Amino acid sequence: MNALEVHQIPCLTDNYGYLVHDPVSGETACIDTPDAQAILAALASRGWRLSEIWNTHHHPDHAGGNLAVKQATGCRIVAPAAEAARIAGVDRSVVEGEAVSLGEHRFTVLETPGHTSGHIVYWCEAQRLAFVGDTLFAMGCGRLFEGTPAQMWSSLQKLRRWPEDTLLYCAHEYTQSNARFALSVEPDNAVLQARAAEVDAARRRGEPTVPSRLGDELATNPFLRADVPAFRASLGMAEAAPVEVFARARAGKDAFRG
Repeated sequence: MNALEVHQIPCLTDNYGYLVHDPVSGETACIDTPDAQAILAALASRGWRLSEIWNTHHHPDHAGGNLAVKQATGCRIVAPAAEAARIAGVDRSVVEGEAVSLGEHRFTVLETPGHTSGHIVYWCEAQRLAFVGDTLFAMGCGRLFEGTPAQMWSSLQKLRRWPEDTLLYCAHEYTQSNARFALSVEPDNAVLQARAAEVDAARRRGEPTVPSRLGDELATNPFLRADVPAFRASLGMAEAAPVEVFARARAGKDAFRG
């Protein structure tokens, strides 16, 4: 099967939008619509015709450009069923286990509540890539605006089951701040130390730190490590339940000013 092409679009202050293109069918999907004009310009520069928008959740920096992009391109909009009433222009609502496609490429929908109550992600197992919105960031995870720690921990466990070479396309360039927090709670993690240095160097060069590999996240992302003995010990919570460790880490990041 042919490879998909992914074009990453810096938007707003720190968002990323994505165009995913299948060169065989000619179909293109846009993952969220943080900036309609930036998305339309990227389509025009590549000569791609937009088939669908795939929304991950309802926040304005993810769905705010839906109607402008739809009006300009005639595309269809796919969105999480649990949030469809809060997202403009929805043509199809999806739930966990359903799929969206570009040509022969199939993306499975997983429900990942936590950041919002109905957040979803799109995973293409065959191509080893996923669009995870604000559920998982490079060395971070989404703030719990609508969900609970238990919901988010459960959501993150779904993502941990993917192959470690899966590329994770998240929606924000938060990696430097996330790395500083991760080091504050697990300072003796040598892999984390090395990755944080690589991130700092990339940003000095003006390069994005997204996408990231799931294997790297498993080794360095505090929010995926709540059941890892070394991480639990670093928080002084060796005997606590993983969800309690996750909740402590998430609350710590909320208050972190480093």
